[in-house]
Amino acid sequence: MSFDGLVLKAVVSELNTCLIGGKVQKVYQPSADEVLISIYANNLSYALALNVSSNFYSAYLTTSKKENPLVAPNFCMLLRKHIMNYKITNISTINQERILVIDLADSDDEYVSINKKLIVELMGKHSNIMLLDDTNAIIDALKHFSTSDGAYRNILPHTQYILPASNKISISDYKSLENKLTEFNSLCSLFVENFTGISKTFIMNAINVLGINDTVTLNNYNAISKYILELQNEILNNNVEAVSFENDYTLQICKSSKEEPLQVNFFLDDYYSNKEKQEQFLSYRNQLLQFISVKLKRISKKLSGIDDKLKECENLDKYKLYGELITSFLYQIPKEHTSHIELTNYYNNNEIIDIPLDISLSPADNAKKYFKKYHKLKNTFSIVQEQKVQLENEINYLESIVYEIQASKNIYDLNEIYDEIEDSFSSSQKQNNKKQIKKKKAKKGKELIEPIIYEVDGFKVLVGKNNKQNDELTFKVANKEDIWLHVKDIHGSHVILVTNNLVPSQETINKCAAIAAYYSKAMQSSNAQVDYTLVKYVKKPKAANHGMVIYTNQKTVIVKPSINNV
Repeated sequence: MSFDGLVLKAVVSELNTCLIGGKVQKVYQPSADEVLISIYANNLSYALALNVSSNFYSAYLTTSKKENPLVAPNFCMLLRKHIMNYKITNISTINQERILVIDLADSDDEYVSINKKLIVELMGKHSNIMLLDDTNAIIDALKHFSTSDGAYRNILPHTQYILPASNKISISDYKSLENKLTEFNSLCSLFVENFTGISKTFIMNAINVLGINDTVTLNNYNAISKYILELQNEILNNNVEAVSFENDYTLQICKSSKEEPLQVNFFLDDYYSNKEKQEQFLSYRNQLLQFISVKLKRISKKLSGIDDKLKECENLDKYKLYGELITSFLYQIPKEHTSHIELTNYYNNNEIIDIPLDISLSPADNAKKYFKKYHKLKNTFSIVQEQKVQLENEINYLESIVYEIQASKNIYDLNEIYDEIEDSFSSSQKQNNKKQIKKKKAKKGKELIEPIIYEVDGFKVLVGKNNKQNDELTFKVANKEDIWLHVKDIHGSHVILVTNNLVPSQETINKCAAIAAYYSKAMQSSNAQVDYTLVKYVKKPKAANHGMVIYTNQKTVIVKPSINNV
């Protein structure tokens, strides 16, 4: 991540154009590592986001609304007590470090000025927010550290604030390293390891802007050093912009006049909002996958036990035969107890068969025992066969949910899948679901919960995004004469070709089949079989899970999964 000292300096330069003289109105702490400060300045309200998490450490103005806890955390309450209604007198950085300093002032009843400082250190896992008094003593900090626990400085209430140690130098002293250039293999490592406030991404972009390579030469070194010094001057003139670079971002000098005076702040707002949404999405998706994975393992274990019982039931006909043969030849069997008896099997060409006996039982009781075993296994076989079908259907359904989760694109899709999971389990299981998975709150715009829509050769094509939508499309939205498509024997979306009582060409049907294959587990295949039939031939079995159907009168085409032909 590229929130380096240069970016912070640019953020501060923009903040100084709008927040100086502004009054702190409100303080929020939406998460353990983030503080939002509402500031009223120049007849406008601003929200300053201070994030000190190890992944998203940053500071910028934000327009994103975040849900706050019902009970404010202790540090939030402390800031409300100490800085509410204070005016911002200055915003600065310390040298080129990622340290933000916000000077605040107020007056008491006797109009004596009271000064405080909010220090925000943006240094990866060591990031922190501290409130200082006018003597630079720490009133309190979001995170506490002590030298007694191995920290190199105390960050505790009533201790003096000490700047973090650094052995890096300022870029203004770049001449002092000219004699050591041969010690480095790349410009990136040279600048990142020796100069404060400079990230690898910035140097990579500078190399690209200057049209040089990463080789350490005196010319290249001087070119980048002068570029950084020039950019620092342009930061003071508010003439730099944040730009995307290789899945990251960095600063560069504006090529033309800057249209948006707060461009860096709002660029960071968009960037980190998207990053946070993506992380929430991935975390939520992994939770759902883990939940389904546990259920699949549990059901697979049950299925293994069922298979063991069915294997045992393979002997039921043998036990019936033993009972019948013992009964038929009872008069030939010696009355004294024996461990086995050889009898003629008249069901199989009178071959001799050896039958084990329980020596503690009479021949007649041995026959009864075998008949009892036969009837018990016969009943067991009937029950476990039905259980096996149910478990296989449940596994098939859960695997379809896994496909849905893996194919989901955003939190709205996952919320619909969560709702489907809730609908599919008993009330006791629903309570367990809620304990294991917290549903992510998100405003559902209508467009986000509708099916995917394509137009193929003038026909509308609807694609379900999950099992509940599949049922909705097939049995409530589609007309009986529309065409239903689904990849053959593989989990995938229901696809509806809306015919409007017209007859689409085979070419059109094939294009729709390619869409059905694309929205299935066969997406990466070179070819896939896709069944299609009229909607009126698609039926929902009684008590079937969401998305599970049976169909008849189908035809099959082989297509390459694709959405490029629409």
